[in-house]
Amino acid sequence: MLDGRYRVDARIAVGGMATVYRALDIRLDRILALKVMHPALAADASFVDRFIREAKSVARLAHPNVVQVFDQGADRSYVYLAMEYVAGCTLRDVLVQRGALQPRAALDILEPVLAALGAAHRAGFVHRDMKPENVLIGDDGRVKVADFGLVRSVDSVTSTTGAVLGTVSYLAPEQVESGAADPRVDVYACGVVLYEMLTGRKPHDSDSPAVILYKHLHEDVPAPSAVVPGLAHELDELVARGTARDPGVRPHDAVALLALLRETRSALRAEQLDAVPPQALAQAHDIGEDRTSVIPRSLTVPRPLPVNEEDEGVLLTSRFEATPSPTLGFARAGAPPSDRRRGGRRSRRGLVSLVVAVLIVLGAGAGVWYINSGQFTKVPPLLSKTEAEATARLKEAGLDVGSVEHAYSDTVKRGTVISTDPAAGKRIRSNDSVKLTISDGPETVNVPDVQGRTLARAKLLLTADGLEPGMVTREFSEDVPKNSVISTDPGAGSKRHAGTAIALVVSKGAAVDVPDVTGDDLDDARQQLQEAGLKVTVSATEVNSEYDQGQVARQTPAGDAQAAEGDTVTLTLSKGPELVEVPNVVGADVDAATKLLEQSGFQVKEDRGLLGLFGDTVRKQSVDAGEQAPKGSTITITIR
Repeated sequence: MLDGRYRVDARIAVGGMATVYRALDIRLDRILALKVMHPALAADASFVDRFIREAKSVARLAHPNVVQVFDQGADRSYVYLAMEYVAGCTLRDVLVQRGALQPRAALDILEPVLAALGAAHRAGFVHRDMKPENVLIGDDGRVKVADFGLVRSVDSVTSTTGAVLGTVSYLAPEQVESGAADPRVDVYACGVVLYEMLTGRKPHDSDSPAVILYKHLHEDVPAPSAVVPGLAHELDELVARGTARDPGVRPHDAVALLALLRETRSALRAEQLDAVPPQALAQAHDIGEDRTSVIPRSLTVPRPLPVNEEDEGVLLTSRFEATPSPTLGFARAGAPPSDRRRGGRRSRRGLVSLVVAVLIVLGAGAGVWYINSGQFTKVPPLLSKTEAEATARLKEAGLDVGSVEHAYSDTVKRGTVISTDPAAGKRIRSNDSVKLTISDGPETVNVPDVQGRTLARAKLLLTADGLEPGMVTREFSEDVPKNSVISTDPGAGSKRHAGTAIALVVSKGAAVDVPDVTGDDLDDARQQLQEAGLKVTVSATEVNSEYDQGQVARQTPAGDAQAAEGDTVTLTLSKGPELVEVPNVVGADVDAATKLLEQSGFQVKEDRGLLGLFGDTVRKQSVDAGEQAPKGSTITITIR
């Protein structure tokens, strides 16, 4: 128990600065997470003061994608935060299990992260320790940013005796160089996280933290497409902007990076968003490397075993359990050596006999306990726990999960435990298994009316009613706003089994005819497209084409296609026609000359005149041999 209020139930995670436990607030009867600072750091009064002050500030930051802080306190040597408990996993868990993610999934995760950080930045806070371990993904699909314990005010300046707080793989160059921390260090870390989601690996990797820090300072983060060929260049550009080594080039805060992310998403086609990455890119992960650290200072404070100097028996027992002496010398603490050697107190033989007797009694007692009690335990209460929570609690009790069955229930929330076999409180052998029955929710539910709702909101409503969001198709609509639901299949009001997938038709907005601007100058093309209600982006790559340099060589979507208002058209500019050296065909027969010119990339026209009607030899060519001519242009050969 902490502060007589929080009952610690299980350890969730251990980091470089704190340990997180699942606990029960016995006053409000709710599960929460307790973050307890490591004693080594708790011994630093200035660090604790800042920790408490900043925790109070973060508690005022109310945002749906931020893990909320409920309480803060200290109990003996334990300094803690009481926070919202999110049942689910971390982004690190996802990356370790799956490796690289599809671009759509990566952007879906990063978007709420940036929304949370954006709210913090606009409120005057910097996170300073963004990494996959601090991105929580709930069982309900919600994404939340955790561990604002390192935040500080944007306008304040802090010092840790020349050390840097953070995680080496995600530190911005200016953090490494000078310890500076403004919103752009979070932008850099998010760019690294996006790279990791797209590729399944970190951009700067090494067994040595010093090498990683050096690379942050002197090497750019590589393009994700260099690791995963086929990724859209827009994703490369988004990562490059977020991880620019010069902070002045980066977006100034998470809100600005979020705007760039949304522009990037709108510029990508469905097949680019849903590109499947090679799963071989998943890499082994060293958890220790990604713990938040104080670099380079290492703080360690020994924790001595409590000693009762007045009671020799208590001292004997506690030392025996904690640190048995190889010589079995259990002398009273603080006694001078002369006292230990006094033959009148206790002979060595008598002491050894006493110890042996104690060990025999303890051993016999332990054996009786094991035979009568140690083989058995009780099934813990699991009603209304999720399957993951129930599994964890059984493991804590030394039990295994047996079969998992599903059943409908009008009263128990879908995805949680209805019953166990054996039931809660029943006596069971240790290491035995417990069968779980999980609720599928009500047997039938009504499909909610989500027409006109945003896609994200519609998915939440379907999930809340025990249904699954199904396949999403998109259609143009004059009446329904872009990214809102046009209809569902089955329709609203239909009765379906809980867990049924509901297909969604989502609006692409009003249809717009895309003008054909190939061959136009860039300014003219941009004006036409913008007048049509479309956005314009210019590809960084130029290509050879039949059009003059600087004119539009191609566009995506193509001219005369349909797009939604506000969609982005990507323009690729021409480098001009490709020039090819003209071969010498004078003196060759007509067939051989034609074949040679066509193989060089030219079209061929014959000029026979009256004198060449029956001839077969090339006497002249319109472009002299050795000169350069545009590939695809026509060469006229005169035949006599």
